[in-house]
Amino acid sequence: MSKLTDLFSRGKRSKAAGDGPGGPSMGKDSSPGGAHPAAEKTSRFKVPAKLSAALSFIPNLKYIFAGKKQLVGLDIGSGSLKLAEILETKTGFLLNHFSDISLDKGTIEDGILVDPEALTEKVNILFKGTGLQGKALVVSISGHAAIAKKVTFQNMEEPELRDMIHDEASKYLPFDNMDDVNYDFQILGQNEYNPNQMDVMLVAAKKDVIADYIEAIENAGSTVMIMDVDTFCLETVYEANYDFDPADIVAMVNIGASITNINVVKGGMSIFTRDFTLAGNTITEAIQSGHSLTFEAAEAMKIDGPDADDMARDTFRKSLLSYADPICTEIERSIDYFRSTSGGNNIKKILLSGGVAAIPGITGDLSQRLGIETEVLNPFRKIDWNKKVLNPERIDEIRPIAAVAVGLALRKVGDK
Repeated sequence: MSKLTDLFSRGKRSKAAGDGPGGPSMGKDSSPGGAHPAAEKTSRFKVPAKLSAALSFIPNLKYIFAGKKQLVGLDIGSGSLKLAEILETKTGFLLNHFSDISLDKGTIEDGILVDPEALTEKVNILFKGTGLQGKALVVSISGHAAIAKKVTFQNMEEPELRDMIHDEASKYLPFDNMDDVNYDFQILGQNEYNPNQMDVMLVAAKKDVIADYIEAIENAGSTVMIMDVDTFCLETVYEANYDFDPADIVAMVNIGASITNINVVKGGMSIFTRDFTLAGNTITEAIQSGHSLTFEAAEAMKIDGPDADDMARDTFRKSLLSYADPICTEIERSIDYFRSTSGGNNIKKILLSGGVAAIPGITGDLSQRLGIETEVLNPFRKIDWNKKVLNPERIDEIRPIAAVAVGLALRKVGDK
């Protein structure tokens, strides 16, 4: 089974190593299906492996040789940065630090870094006074910067499959020149409808996009050790916090500022992914238009409510659900598509994350639309937190927005 061990390497790799020709991705959208129960699966959480377990590269071997293994998760969203440190103790995982800072609009657009200097400045500010400066980072990319797609092939050995993907990549990935792209794959298992075929998850990312992020972050004095994909970070959090059976199908939906990620997993392994660009900014722009505000003022109103009495703020918070309707409709369309093409696989639960997950009534609305139990993903269901630096009120505040950062902070160098 391919381990995707060098997907985001900065250097060019040989054809045998899986590097080859690509161009910019236009998002992620994979077709559904199930993993064959006999497929090889491994995980540090003792559950089936996930794609994110090996979306890594190691640019600084001195860090490893020095015995430094503690990594810090940095979630780079288009609207904010979130920093998490998780320690592994005798009693389990412990959130030791969490902080966040907003990004100026336009710094990142659809996952592409537009203003590297602005990102460097914000990373510097975020790390200031944390005591985490100098520790190596796990970061993720999303949106147009990466693509994940499930493809069905005739049964074959991994080396033969790698050669086929390299030579015929344009058939499966939206790239013209694969020399510009890092990509790899994971064999999910036998196709459930045809025993002569197997399902394969392809993942690809543009080299120049990755290099831009790495340079901006390292200009702030940090070292990037692993790059992951937002969608698969949710799997890490899910595996660390939830108990599930191999047949359980769960949809994780992360609504960021500019991108909504959907990842449907079966037994902890991804079987369907999709990104779309209706997200938190969609709500901000609706408030901006309806109240004749600047984008920044509308964003502040979305988070804090209007400058009015408590009753008016409460009424406004409840009205946010109507602004979120386009997002919920697109989630519904995505889930309906999965249902129609998955051969009758039933989703057991939807786990919602991102700032929009805190909107009053949104989980109930999605439950009613989809007929599926929906709840906010809890990244601290089995992960404790340092009571000396974080209080319950802060944990309640960050619970909806912390999933990706926590998923990143759980990663280790050499994950399999």
